Amino acid sequence: MKKLLTLFLFFVSTHETIIVSAVQGPLVPSLSPVSSPFSSPLSASMSAFSPGFQLESEEHKGKDPPKKMLIALILACSSSAAIISSLFCLWIYYSKNSRKSTRNDGKSSDAEKGTGLAPFFGKFKPTRTVSKEGNASFMDYKMLEKSTDKFHQGNILGEGGFGCVYKAQFDDGSFAAVKKLDCKNHDAEKEFQNEVDLLRKFKHPNIISLLGFSSENETRFIVYELMQNGSLETQIHGPSQGSSLTWDRRMKIALDTARGLEYLHEHCNPPVIHRDLKSSNILLDSNFNAKLSDFGLAVTDAVHNKNNLKLSGTLGYVAPEYLLDGKLTDKSDVYAFGVVLLELLLGRKPVEKLAPAQCQSIVTWAMPQLTDRSKLPDIVDPVIRNTMDLKHLYQVAAVAVLCVQPEPSYRPLITDVLHSLIPLVPMELGGTLRVTQAAAP
Repeated sequence: MKKLLTLFLFFVSTHETIIVSAVQGPLVPSLSPVSSPFSSPLSASMSAFSPGFQLESEEHKGKDPPKKMLIALILACSSSAAIISSLFCLWIYYSKNSRKSTRNDGKSSDAEKGTGLAPFFGKFKPTRTVSKEGNASFMDYKMLEKSTDKFHQGNILGEGGFGCVYKAQFDDGSFAAVKKLDCKNHDAEKEFQNEVDLLRKFKHPNIISLLGFSSENETRFIVYELMQNGSLETQIHGPSQGSSLTWDRRMKIALDTARGLEYLHEHCNPPVIHRDLKSSNILLDSNFNAKLSDFGLAVTDAVHNKNNLKLSGTLGYVAPEYLLDGKLTDKSDVYAFGVVLLELLLGRKPVEKLAPAQCQSIVTWAMPQLTDRSKLPDIVDPVIRNTMDLKHLYQVAAVAVLCVQPEPSYRPLITDVLHSLIPLVPMELGGTLRVTQAAAP
């Protein structure tokens, strides 16, 4: 509104100049547009481009001034009236839209600003809430209770630190996954708000989609798209022991995971560090497309630079510099990705018990053998052993070794990892490997 008023005064002062010029006679030639008390850049421009708008020269002084003065005065006044009328119309339009925008902002301010959700839960109804980044529904608790058969144990898909994930089927026949969080603990409430705020902003094929959220007393619910093949952890270490994961599928899962991480590190503003990347947080759809999930511990550069984060993560995936010194960077995610890559390659858990009080990490166990070409084929997961081109096996092992380097500066960026994996994935699965080059099953 302030800009509109400034523009209005500018045009009024400009057209006063024209009227004064017409009544008092021509401007003194020695005055430039800058130094003249009546001239303006607008009038100078009009003089240059409009033949009808020229300052009177000395040789025409005294020749029929009343007639010229009258014509100039009429033109100036009519032009001023037209501009004033136009500005008045613009002012009315601006006022209406401003009030409308204010009303809309009042309704969606929480979605657009990404503020905390907890203080507003009592006001929400099961309607669609729209944010700048996408859509998310606040869902009625009773609807979630019904869709999960009152959160029956038979519908449990997985368990996390603060609760379980349930399979839900709605009245329209659609399915979803519902994470139920007990938020009596402050950390659980904080993670819930953090995950919902971040997922409402993300839009990427390798990031899990948020469908909605809900609240009931001290319990919070997050509703995601259902991933039919569960987590990568279940596929590798569950009952099937990786039997559904061919070499090509494993490479595709690695590539999808790298693409999801690259989106967080390189395309989000500010960049996002997942901070809890692990095989249980990599979910697989019906076609084994991988998507990153569980962003409760994720942080942006702006937040983690405040140095107020406590150590969080999962044993076996946490980078040494973060575990020992609390230093967190995007290279911490790269380390965790390297551990996941070793799981895909070797079929072993990130940490395995050797004795009741003794554990061994996959990194410590595998590192000496990953760099020995004669030993490497023998430690590969038996499910995929002898099913891949050995050159591809050596390349993947080399990438994994670089990702789990103790020194963060020696680890590659996730973008470099991504580009090294693309040639190892068949074209029909999203890579650039031609079918004729693929190894026989």
